[in-house]
Amino acid sequence: MTSKLREEICKIGQSLYARGYTAGSSGNISVRLPDGGWLMTPTNIAMGDLDPAELALIDAQGRFVSGPKPTKESFLHLAMYRHRADAGAVVHLHSTHAVAVSMLEETDPDAAIPPLTAYAVMKLGKVKLVPYFPPGDPALGDAVAAVAGKHHAVLLANHGPVVAGTDLRAAQYASEELEETAKLLFILRDRRYRALTPDAILDLQHRFPS
Repeated sequence: MTSKLREEICKIGQSLYARGYTAGSSGNISVRLPDGGWLMTPTNIAMGDLDPAELALIDAQGRFVSGPKPTKESFLHLAMYRHRADAGAVVHLHSTHAVAVSMLEETDPDAAIPPLTAYAVMKLGKVKLVPYFPPGDPALGDAVAAVAGKHHAVLLANHGPVVAGTDLRAAQYASEELEETAKLLFILRDRRYRALTPDAILDLQHRFPS
């Protein structure tokens, strides 16, 4: 089981890197283990260079157990897991369009990604914008923890998205949907466009309950 999860983390990371969803050594991935611990990508390594044998193992109390040092942003992942019993995996990216949306003055902090498509509603729900804190600041983890119970996708101001899913693929696909919806927003930004209506959103929520 663990070896399969290790391979899947690396496969997803390499795919995200190859398609430009993350660059340099930015971004990180984690998965919850059956014993309550976690596997996390290591610090200072590009997602395109991930090795299944070189992932950090964290125990159920959040303590480092073995492998390379975990991502410096592990506290973001743990904030999600500790407030979402349904979270089986977390993906954090510095994806270009999502970061750009987080910097716009007009971005709604309670719905940072507008409901442009059905899949944005189905996979993301309402995306909360979390205020800016310096990278590594414990207050950033506290800010994510404060909203994680109601939002499985959050956008860190001037930083990037943190997305939880029931498993690795769900977290990956939701992260991709967030970035692609952000991209659509910029394509449409100088034009009048129709977002989904409140009635359409309610219909989707009834058809596809989370």
